[in-house]
Amino acid sequence: MQGLLILMFSIASGLTLSGIVANVYRLLAGEPKNGVQTFVYYAVMVLGGPSVLFDNATRSFRKKECSSLGWVVALGLATWWAMILGAILLDVVVSI
Repeated sequence: MQGLLILMFSIASGLTLSGIVANVYRLLAGEPKNGVQTFVYYAVMVLGGPSVLFDNATRSFRKKECSSLGWVVALGLATWWAMILGAILLDVVVSI
């Protein structure tokens, strides 16, 4: 039971971190126009990717541009990515 709780907390904290990073980036920056901005965009998307993937997949599914299987695969990948980010975040917080 404790393992399941840690897993769920890891997913929740990773998705929260991802959402915060992605939305702060959206507020501060626009579309990347040169090589440095593109590099910064990809570096930020390492942390903000799960939230963006979840948002884009759900938007495509609602517009009927994506199949149910594609949507489920995208949500599974976003959840896995958020879990990894959350596990790293929890490890950093516990070690401090």
